[in-house]
Amino acid sequence: MSLEALVPVSQNVLAHKTLLHAKCIGNAIKIHSKQDGLPNLEDITIAIFGVLDSRKTQDYLGQDFDFDESRTSFYELFPGNWHLSIADLGDLPQGYSVEDTYSAVTKITNSLIKKNIIPIILGGGQDLVYAQYRAYDNTEHMVNLVNVDAHFDLGNADNAMDNRSFMSKIVVEQPYNLFNYSNIGYQTYYNAQEEIDLIDKLYFDAFRLGEATADITHLEPVLRDANLVTIDISSLSASALGSNSHKYPNGFEGREICAIARYAGLSDKVSSLSICELQGKTHTETSAMLVAQILWYFIEGITYRRDEHTISAKKEFIKYQVPIDDDVLIFYKSPISERWWIEIPFFSDIDTKLNRRTLLPCNHKDYLDACNQEIPHRWWKARQKNEL
Repeated sequence: MSLEALVPVSQNVLAHKTLLHAKCIGNAIKIHSKQDGLPNLEDITIAIFGVLDSRKTQDYLGQDFDFDESRTSFYELFPGNWHLSIADLGDLPQGYSVEDTYSAVTKITNSLIKKNIIPIILGGGQDLVYAQYRAYDNTEHMVNLVNVDAHFDLGNADNAMDNRSFMSKIVVEQPYNLFNYSNIGYQTYYNAQEEIDLIDKLYFDAFRLGEATADITHLEPVLRDANLVTIDISSLSASALGSNSHKYPNGFEGREICAIARYAGLSDKVSSLSICELQGKTHTETSAMLVAQILWYFIEGITYRRDEHTISAKKEFIKYQVPIDDDVLIFYKSPISERWWIEIPFFSDIDTKLNRRTLLPCNHKDYLDACNQEIPHRWWKARQKNEL
């Protein structure tokens, strides 16, 4: 099962598109339609597709959902100064079983990534992230996953997987591809203390909602280090979604989640994005437009990527060495973007998860803290994980 399993964008959306301004996004992208079939993916940079399956969502009550409202809102927007091609591939109907859906999502995502196309997955249940992650099974290097969510979604690996326990399956099931997991925006009262302790024990990163919103720029290095990003729409506040059915009074506001999406797009490493738990939450114009703007900002970020992950780009970096305790921390700064990295050492005498010296994204404050003899916390955790 591959791209042929996708069904076309609805006639209602296509009819609305005919009323739009000629320069709107809806008239600038390739669209899977019943009349024309799947678009040619040659020269496509970004491909959007929806997944109509929420059977493993804990609070799912069988509501019907589709992505027409979000698509219509996205099509209405004007593109920025973009020099890339976008395709809307339509939707994947739910499979005969949930496992069938997972398999299809994995194959579609993998096939797009192999073509150097960035998939944007509009989802039902966030358990679909497990299928998104499995698309990386045959990649050369381990991957980093960032989850924007009020929950850690660890759950119990011994129980059947759902949208609140998919991370435990990712952590414990072979093949082991995961190097780091970062949660952005967790709310303590929605997570058991055992899960909070486990995040710390595994040297994963976690940022409470208050910490994340106090200075949103501190999240940029975390997203710069990600390979795949998932956003649980439930991480937003009820006021941001304009929805009476959304029960969370606290969460990210519209500008904050759009900034996070832009940081994800700017990352040279991010090769897939999913926005999940949309069932029942995009029926208002406000929520549909917010999803559309999240997509817009992610694509805007991709437009301004610097490709600073390449060897040739790294040769231009400015190197700084900071003695601290028994270590010498090595920082690098890009003279183009002025972004910072710190080197994680490679230990050849142990069974490490990294096969070479690796640059961990950081910020200027991490360098200043090191100059004041304070070891950056994310560097320490990355080194500990490397030594396991």
